[in-house]
Amino acid sequence: MAGEHLPPLGLLSIGGSLIDKSHEVKLLDAEFEPMALPDIATATLQYNPDIALLGHSGSTSAQPIIFEITQLIRQQNPAITIILGGVFPTYHWQEILETSPQIDCIVCGEGEETIVNLVGAIETKTPLAEVKGIATRLNGEIIKTPPAPLIKNLDAYRVGWELMENYNYTYWGKKKAVVIQFSRGCPYPCSYCGQSLFWQQWRHRNPQLLADEMEMLHKKYGIEVFNFADENPSTNKEAWKALLEAVIQKNLKLILVGSIRADNIVRDAEHLHLYKQAGFERFLLGIENYNEVVLEKIKKAGSVTKDKEAIQLLRKHNILSMATYVVGFGEEKTRDFYNSLKQLLYYDPDQIQLLYVTPHKWTPYFEDVKDKRIIQLDQRLWDYKHQILAIENLPPWLVILYVKLIEIIVQLRPKALKRLFFHKDTRLRAAMRWYTNIGRRVWFYELFQFFFNDKHQNKDIKVSEFWK
Repeated sequence: MAGEHLPPLGLLSIGGSLIDKSHEVKLLDAEFEPMALPDIATATLQYNPDIALLGHSGSTSAQPIIFEITQLIRQQNPAITIILGGVFPTYHWQEILETSPQIDCIVCGEGEETIVNLVGAIETKTPLAEVKGIATRLNGEIIKTPPAPLIKNLDAYRVGWELMENYNYTYWGKKKAVVIQFSRGCPYPCSYCGQSLFWQQWRHRNPQLLADEMEMLHKKYGIEVFNFADENPSTNKEAWKALLEAVIQKNLKLILVGSIRADNIVRDAEHLHLYKQAGFERFLLGIENYNEVVLEKIKKAGSVTKDKEAIQLLRKHNILSMATYVVGFGEEKTRDFYNSLKQLLYYDPDQIQLLYVTPHKWTPYFEDVKDKRIIQLDQRLWDYKHQILAIENLPPWLVILYVKLIEIIVQLRPKALKRLFFHKDTRLRAAMRWYTNIGRRVWFYELFQFFFNDKHQNKDIKVSEFWK
């Protein structure tokens, strides 16, 4: 979506750590106005950097693109040091270093402290084997150093917000926006999600310090919309409530959006008014499936009853709900898609987002499906929006038609249209129209891509074989 982009929080966080150690840092956001790969390499080298740091929010799907970009950078500058970080590299460090000689180092896990130590070691010519939390090569051999300590105090490192000054990041209908984090990690063991493994332990920032930072961003940079990137920001009820109250005290008239567990909404029923007062306009709820047996199998630790109640509570407090629903957890049949539609209509969310289960190697779910057949060999499409696992009962063309039919029925049902056009809150009405306009274009685009551009294979290639 041209003009609707959020800043890369990971790179800004790394940048802030390096700036505070007196390193000169430049940000090149190649997704802001999508650039051709050769142009990305050329623009990177125009800065004449000693080190190129690359990260990506897409992780698995973005890795093939990172491979091409780093090849181009290396071809034009053989002396530059290239460092990669992120979730996918953290778990696939061995194969990346084996197949990508142009990449010098990989930061494994959290990066703020590790990157400072790594860049300092490069600068002082200290042996890289002494830097914890990286993978690299030593005398031609690939090595991985001991893990870096977990960052206990998330306020110890600041985000380099100044790096985004050349970009007009917007969201929620052309409003100036940023991504922020109150917490890292998640205490729930959902088998298909790797966040609890990557972040290891749930931790949160000081509520008052984050509220102060939000105030600074609003007054200095004109930020109106704050998109919380947390997997589960409300894990600690008291800390989460303290943040809401601290933001309310600022009286800034912000727009807040984020993700949250349905059972935490139910838990906080008595003070949901604080959510609204703080500025929350929408929450994404991971509904995932209608079948309690499937939910138990994937260790979702949720319930249909609480999912429904959470959506009702959010509506009562004038906060939009977006229900995400995942296709592919089982061997679905036509009846399963029908039951999924019925369940979503029963939930009655304001918005929905249908996704496909993606078997990342670092998740426990991988072990459950490692012998299943895959239909998509293009890693760039392992992005939750394309079917990866074969559903033996249904061909891919029928699966996507069912998915698109569910989307259009739920979004165009009379209740949804009534809210879209006549919701009493003008801000929420505008937000729903903004999302609907995006969804309309994406709906047609995904169908076109599937039938005319995407390639699917019918060979008996298993998940485990793909990740060899």
